[in-house]
Amino acid sequence: FVKIFSYIKQSLRRVTVKYRLDKYGNELSVLGFGCMRFQKKMGRIVMSEAEKQIMNAYNNGVNYFDTAFIYPGSESAIGEIFEKNGIRDNIYIATKLPPQVIVSLDVLDKLFNEQLKRLRTDHIDFYLMHMMSDIKVWERLKGIGIEKWIEDKKASGAIRQIGFSYHGNSEMFCKIIDAYDWDMCLIQYNYMDEHTQAGRKGLYHAHEKGIPVMIMEPLRGGRLVNDLPADAKKIIAEHPVQHTPAQWAFRWLWNQPEVTVVLSGMNSEEMVKDNIETASTTEIGELTELDEAMLKKVVSAINYKLKVGCTGCGYCMPCPQNINISGTFSAYNRKYTDGSFNAFTEYVQNTSMQGSAGASKCIGCGKCEKHCPQNIEIRKELKNAEKELENSVYKLTDKLISTFSKKK
Repeated sequence: FVKIFSYIKQSLRRVTVKYRLDKYGNELSVLGFGCMRFQKKMGRIVMSEAEKQIMNAYNNGVNYFDTAFIYPGSESAIGEIFEKNGIRDNIYIATKLPPQVIVSLDVLDKLFNEQLKRLRTDHIDFYLMHMMSDIKVWERLKGIGIEKWIEDKKASGAIRQIGFSYHGNSEMFCKIIDAYDWDMCLIQYNYMDEHTQAGRKGLYHAHEKGIPVMIMEPLRGGRLVNDLPADAKKIIAEHPVQHTPAQWAFRWLWNQPEVTVVLSGMNSEEMVKDNIETASTTEIGELTELDEAMLKKVVSAINYKLKVGCTGCGYCMPCPQNINISGTFSAYNRKYTDGSFNAFTEYVQNTSMQGSAGASKCIGCGKCEKHCPQNIEIRKELKNAEKELENSVYKLTDKLISTFSKKK
């Protein structure tokens, strides 16, 4: 009965987003739902909000949902939502395994079965090696026997397609692409990262080999919307064609035929609605030379102000000293985009008011840098942020908030 009802709903629903084909001719929504940034309360995903946002996206044609083993609570949350609403057979799930913990096929099997359990499914549509930034990682997995393992899982139907997510330079990306018969890949790509990370070179190389390319960080963790300097906002506002900063970022990506799916970490109804509207109206090749030139000016304005290229992905966390690393860098950048007062306010909110430590508490252990996809020299930049943000006013404010919190 649930499947019949779901089929009826699927038939009647108004599909608005556009679709592009994967390697095997399946239609994937150009807008994918990135399931890493759900709203949280007391460290737990707010299920009612996540369900509303997922079902709103689904009812407007979104059929690609991306998660990972290491995203806290994410796999279990979407598994519950898909099962409750009877939509599993109508959508594609992409999830990832953390290669760092895979030391044997027994460990791999245990982890994979746990993921199936969390997701309440008997198969994964797109299974990715997570953050594979060096060919040596793949060679190590091959030594364990992962190629035969993948072959067996595909034969049984437990895995439909295999791929990898990537943070690193274009040369290494191309090596990994050439090392195996991949079904797809996931890269960081946006108008700021056109020639960094895998970049346009990597995008074209994968496309030429017939490998669909999915995109993460289209807004650089929201920085291409929330942290734009005044000069960049002015350039966008004065352009003859009017779109919001977020819409321009997505349109730049969907303008390119080499892009298959663009992930968005949607966590509000407004965000879902706006992204669906953009995904339903953008055409390949629609951007003019004038549009492209405008975005290059925006890039120049951002680069002139930006201090740290942090996307806020959170892979560097948790910090042993309880430093809010991404929050610190966000405030540090804000000082140069929105002024000292806004930076001070944000820094207090991201540290003292959250019970987190400031940059000055860094002991230089380097644990964070081992996991940073952007290869940021975090220890060095925390020292720079400390000099810029932790003045006498901040120290007094932090002390007062700490004293008040303890009394309370």
